[in-house]
Amino acid sequence: MSDIEHFQRLLHGMARCVSTKGYGATTIADIVSEAAVSRRTFYEHFTTKADCLMALYESVSLDALSVLKSQVKPDIPWRDQVQDALTAYFGWMAKNPVLMCALFIDILALGADGLKVRRRMHQEIAEFIFETVNSARLNTPALSGDLIIALVGGIHELVLHQSEKSDVFNVAELVQISADLVCRVFAESDGNKID
Repeated sequence: MSDIEHFQRLLHGMARCVSTKGYGATTIADIVSEAAVSRRTFYEHFTTKADCLMALYESVSLDALSVLKSQVKPDIPWRDQVQDALTAYFGWMAKNPVLMCALFIDILALGADGLKVRRRMHQEIAEFIFETVNSARLNTPALSGDLIIALVGGIHELVLHQSEKSDVFNVAELVQISADLVCRVFAESDGNKID
């Protein structure tokens, strides 16, 4: 088995453990058992359990970003692209809401290192939104990167809020609120207030 396969197995093992018993109760022994690899293999890839969680968070975030990117269709209006992208994004998250909630919470429990990974992933998503929506809105003022970071943070806080209320994501509600937020932010920048 290759190093990449071992790495992926460890991430899947961590995901299964976090989904079933939570990060705090997960041990390295649990992860290697789920991954069907040796403890030595774990330490060839990670120094600590926290390193494995951060790698999982980054991997899941990049998967989410690829879901968003797959919905870019420049031939349709940007508002429809937003609706389609959010529907796909939240639908993807809804496949494993327990893991999503754990990742959103546990990454912050890792302190400065976890926050750094979270910020980097939010930045990547924000840059994608910035480029996609601003390029679709030709001849209108571009929104600042900081405003889009705030938008990403707000949407992720909404996801966390909903996941704490229920084990099941209400995709339609998340899409409706988030699409409304995105459209209001961009409409305000165009000078078109939405009441």
